[in-house]
Amino acid sequence: MRNIALVGASGMVGQTFLQVIKEYVDEGKLAFENLYLFASARSAGKTVDFNGKELVIEELTPQSFDREIDIALFSAGGSVSKEYASIAAKKGCIVIDNSSAWRTDPEVPLVIPEVNSEDIKNHNGIIANPNCSTIQAVVALAPLHKAYNIQRIIYTTFQSVSGAGQKGILDLERTAKGESPQHFPYPIAGNCIPHIDAFGNDGYTFEELKMINETKKILHAPKIKITATTVRVPVTVGHSESINVTFEKPYDLVDLRRILEESPGIVVQDDAENKIYPTPRETAGTDSVYVGRIRRDFSAENSLNLWVVADNVRKGAATNAIQIAVEILKLTG
Repeated sequence: MRNIALVGASGMVGQTFLQVIKEYVDEGKLAFENLYLFASARSAGKTVDFNGKELVIEELTPQSFDREIDIALFSAGGSVSKEYASIAAKKGCIVIDNSSAWRTDPEVPLVIPEVNSEDIKNHNGIIANPNCSTIQAVVALAPLHKAYNIQRIIYTTFQSVSGAGQKGILDLERTAKGESPQHFPYPIAGNCIPHIDAFGNDGYTFEELKMINETKKILHAPKIKITATTVRVPVTVGHSESINVTFEKPYDLVDLRRILEESPGIVVQDDAENKIYPTPRETAGTDSVYVGRIRRDFSAENSLNLWVVADNVRKGAATNAIQIAVEILKLTG
């Protein structure tokens, strides 16, 4: 029986981690002996009810991993991960990190279990969870890349305020009441803001560059041409993405749809005649990636349009990390 730790247990995403862990335990997908909860000093001492047990949140310190912990799920931000992930790994713990701290490190695998679970074997104690917007996009694109060899991707995202954490949700609530924003540069209520993360010198935001670079790394396809525009929208939970893809060779639309329907983690909702397509409101609280508006792009040869929606806090963060943990436990017996 194994021991698991959750770093960042008191945060919004940390709470979703706990919910998903409970569901996996209840469904028999995950088993462990002890679950240790860590957070900052201000949250230390708080208690969490987990499956009838009262767990106490401990302050995260370098000594937190001086006990037998097999897997540590990190969801406390990049600075915490940079400071503590290596400490945990050196003490024999496998870290699954939900921040951006390790995603571009060539020595750290970036994993979506439905896509590249084999990369888990190449870890040196740390495995990175991809960006939420990247996860849902690549779950949908990976089987198509395998079948038709993607040459170019154009991402346009419509990302919910929960992608910015609790402060993003609060900004939506306050600006809906006519108050000034405290997190976003403009009121997000009734608005769209084409600005997620900081701008680089080339005019792209870091969120856009994350999607570009992470897609290439996960697919092991550095030559794919990718561009992205990421937009914050007044939705509480659930990211939506318009994805335009160009393949190397012609495709049959019926066969392409079949590939999507048969691929793990994907639910196809695509019936234009009956107005069936995925939306964030209807898909919130679930773990699948939903694909609709599947149609040929007549303006470019071998090109396709997709509409992809997923719960960014679950599949885009907690669920993907826990799926990685399950795969690790399978590999290590």
